[in-house]
Amino acid sequence: MTMTRHTVRQLRIPAVFMRGGTSKAIILHARDLPEDEAERHRIFLRAIGSPDSGRRQLDGLGGGVSSLSKICVIGPPTRPDADVDYTFIQIPVTGDVPDYSANCGNMSSAIGPFCVEEGLVSTDDGETVIRIHNTNTSKIIESRFQVQDGLPLVEGDFVNPGVAGSGAPIQLDFLDPGGAGTGRLLPTGTVLDTLDDPILDGPVTASLVDATNAVVFVHAETMGLTGYETPDDIEARGDVMARLEAIRCVASVRVGLAPDTNAARTLAGSPKIAMVAAPRAYVSTAGEEIAADDFDIAVRMISMGQAHRAVTLTGAMCTGVAAGIAGSCVADTAGSELGDLVRIGHSSGVMPVKAQVLKDDTGWQVERATVFRTSRRLMEGSVLVPPPPSKDA
Repeated sequence: MTMTRHTVRQLRIPAVFMRGGTSKAIILHARDLPEDEAERHRIFLRAIGSPDSGRRQLDGLGGGVSSLSKICVIGPPTRPDADVDYTFIQIPVTGDVPDYSANCGNMSSAIGPFCVEEGLVSTDDGETVIRIHNTNTSKIIESRFQVQDGLPLVEGDFVNPGVAGSGAPIQLDFLDPGGAGTGRLLPTGTVLDTLDDPILDGPVTASLVDATNAVVFVHAETMGLTGYETPDDIEARGDVMARLEAIRCVASVRVGLAPDTNAARTLAGSPKIAMVAAPRAYVSTAGEEIAADDFDIAVRMISMGQAHRAVTLTGAMCTGVAAGIAGSCVADTAGSELGDLVRIGHSSGVMPVKAQVLKDDTGWQVERATVFRTSRRLMEGSVLVPPPPSKDA
């Protein structure tokens, strides 16, 4: 067999690879990217290794699951109340259309430290507050963390469930998070909806809540599950995964994110869908025994067509908000007045979320939702991608 050798100089784009919470992403400066959107998207896909029907992304930096298939782009602020702009891009593992429809809360935790280390903001030692404008949702996120000798503190004793070891805590306050995707905290105006469509196997009762990201909440028992299955157990049930996706698509149309269910299938990033169940003892995927008294509600979340290995951070915050809305299936499942703190039991452990929810004459309002994460800079340098195909090829 004759082999032809081609010498191609790859593009070298300055990049940082970071973990934020239970996700990892390539972080890029907007200034280093081309203006042409199609070429940007080509770079994002090649850098991550998508599309890959084998779901391994071996020809890129992705890890074959949605939580490891992400891009963040950082630029100068376009709002006077922000220090930086942050755009999140979810890269589908098997698809070829980058998704801008939602923010990633986990990767939000990496943005403040990234900005300090890159010299995009000036700060003194001690507690630092970076105000981040997330362009996906047009919302402000306050990131609070410790700086020592001019650099973000990395080591600490805070445990981020789903991440081995411990690290320095990062407090994220999502300000006025209601209506991040749809413009309304309760997009349909009600706390409980009945979803009915020919693609569903009968009507489904759900709560459609939009806080930091839109989420469709259903009872796990509605799906014939306990709510304590592992991600692998859930994904092994093709019938359940198909029905969950159908529910998500119908809800997407109901809240105005897509014109029809066919269009909703191409917008896999939002809304998310979460199954909830009342507390009971279980064992996490890390082997930790978790008692029923250790958490307030169980959540198993689906993101980008996959069962999340923990819980999306924005999904967790939306759960905390929904738990404060009386009559929602989340509040009814939690079963008591929880106050601002809600402890979410997920496959990898327990995540505490604070949400300040109140009801006034205009309806339900959310001042802020708060979570704690850790992050770490893993690699820095350049990400390499082949140049665009020659027009003469």
